Amino acid sequence: MASTQATLAGAIDYLVAHYQDQPDLDAIAAKYGYEPTYFQKIFKEHVGLSPKRFVQYMTYKTARDFLLEGASTLDAAHSVGLSGGGRLHDLFVRCEAVTPGDVQRLGRGLTIRYGYHPSVFGELMIALTPRGVCWLAFQVDESRAQSYTRVQQHFPEANLVQDQDATGVAAEQILAIWNGQGDKGKKLNLDLYGTSFQIQVWQAMLKIPMGITVSYKTIAEALGKPAASRAVGGAVGANPISLLIPCHRVIQQSGIIENYAWGSSRKKAILGIEMAAVNPA
Repeated sequence: MASTQATLAGAIDYLVAHYQDQPDLDAIAAKYGYEPTYFQKIFKEHVGLSPKRFVQYMTYKTARDFLLEGASTLDAAHSVGLSGGGRLHDLFVRCEAVTPGDVQRLGRGLTIRYGYHPSVFGELMIALTPRGVCWLAFQVDESRAQSYTRVQQHFPEANLVQDQDATGVAAEQILAIWNGQGDKGKKLNLDLYGTSFQIQVWQAMLKIPMGITVSYKTIAEALGKPAASRAVGGAVGANPISLLIPCHRVIQQSGIIENYAWGSSRKKAILGIEMAAVNPA
């Protein structure tokens, strides 16, 4: 499974980088050493759509259209997502915000278990406290160093212990939720360490349904702070739980897709898959 996931992650990165060339199935399958029909089969099984369909969504215009045509408030967007059956929304997760004192202690006295797990977007780093998932990041440039350094910076006083078994259970649940197979009776706990304003922004992002992108300004307005777009941008960038708290769905009002901690190519890939999932051919 890991080798298949790694191959597909590489194929997704390649398609994002070369979508303007419109690579055909034969070429992309040959690049990764597969027979075309079989490659199409495993790509669709793991990614949820065909390589051709994926390429169709790798444009800035698609994201811009969703921004311009989407809901003007998060509440309206949320209702669209629920009625449209989006894969991920806040019914599947439960947020537990720690006290300001916990934040100030920077993780002192806290044991955090972490592990690395494959996905079609590349390797995930997942970290858990006794309360729930406190960190979800992607590997960057084929190295675990950046994601590990960032979790250290977020919890500088914590005791970090690698535990593949504990985080493996969380990884399965996270990917099931994102793939539309979440269990409402078994919510995933998120343990959020941040300022009060950051947590408000992170909770607001949970209301953005799959297939919708919003601007920083939209989130600021939804929080009753229309002049706080820059502060919202800072909180979005500080999001410790990528994918589940969907900061990838927040883009510039112009429609430009940049400023993603784990790479703009990965952000485009996630958005492309999500938009295709809610707009089947």
